[in-house]
Amino acid sequence: MSKAGTLSDLSPAPLENGLGQRSEFVLSVALLGVLVVLLVPLPPPLLDLLLALNLGLTILLLLVTLSATKALDFSVFPSLLLLLTLFRLALNVATTRLILLKGSAGHIVSAFGNFVVGGSLVVGLVIFLILIIIQFVVITKGAGRISEVAARFTLDALPGKQVAIDAELNSGAIDEAEARRRRQQLLREAEFYGAMDGASKFVRGDAIAGLIITAVNLVGGFVVGLTRNMGFAQSFRTYSILSIGDGLVSQIPALIVATASGMLVTKATTQTSLGVEIGAQVTMNPRPLIIGALILFVLALVPGLPLLPFAVLAGLLYYSANRLSGRRPSLGGSPSRGTALPRFEGVPATPVAELYLADLSQTNRF
Repeated sequence: MSKAGTLSDLSPAPLENGLGQRSEFVLSVALLGVLVVLLVPLPPPLLDLLLALNLGLTILLLLVTLSATKALDFSVFPSLLLLLTLFRLALNVATTRLILLKGSAGHIVSAFGNFVVGGSLVVGLVIFLILIIIQFVVITKGAGRISEVAARFTLDALPGKQVAIDAELNSGAIDEAEARRRRQQLLREAEFYGAMDGASKFVRGDAIAGLIITAVNLVGGFVVGLTRNMGFAQSFRTYSILSIGDGLVSQIPALIVATASGMLVTKATTQTSLGVEIGAQVTMNPRPLIIGALILFVLALVPGLPLLPFAVLAGLLYYSANRLSGRRPSLGGSPSRGTALPRFEGVPATPVAELYLADLSQTNRF
């Protein structure tokens, strides 16, 4: 392969159909649209469309993360996370404007609020606070810590990896093009994990901003309701439902994005997606499944515990263990007496023991 061809393999091929130019145009329009959402009041139908778009984009982000075989397959994730965070904060400003001005923020916000509140406003507020605690204390903090540790270990291991590449190049194990490709791979890994460390701070700040915006909507909406001659109970219930709905519409996508960031950083370099890898490793040995089935069966016999759920789960685990045991080849066992060893043309059918003794006799001569 020529030198020009090697260098062209290291850089992405140009898109002849103009997809790259269209993507840049769409990105520019999207950023301009975020500024419009921040400054211009939106009608409720358009706000519903943008909220649905935000939720759909975060779900798509999670699915792409799950299908990635390694972290660098989705190297634009930090930049995309920043754009989605900015878009989500702009939607928070738009919904707050509608809640305080008109006492309504579209069908999606009202539907989320009514779904969580249900028949009791106090229960709805407690559930919303629990979701906020899970988002802020568990998911966001854990994802940020994972990104920080991954960035630190990647940067610490970078000099040693570069020395190893230079040693292989000097020994002739790899050529100049392969060494250049590996160095670029190391630089991409360092830049990616460093960017993910910074992007995790945006996720944490987004969670804090969402909590503050919800509190502002609740208090400010209650005061606005009293100035509009609404009753105390009616004002509190109306703006509580809207505030909880707005908080859920913003925090659920933030929760999905934080989960996707943690999964992407912890993704090992393999040839399969995360789902295939988890399925293969969990079902690799049927013994834990059998033990789990026995434990669930014992729990099903405990007085006071429901029998049906534990019994069904125990049966499913035992059935899966039997299926895995039937498909699993015997790795440590010796071949049976009726099983013949494979024969190859030109190789005499010498027993293994004779070959081993002959090899020992040849070794003792030296």
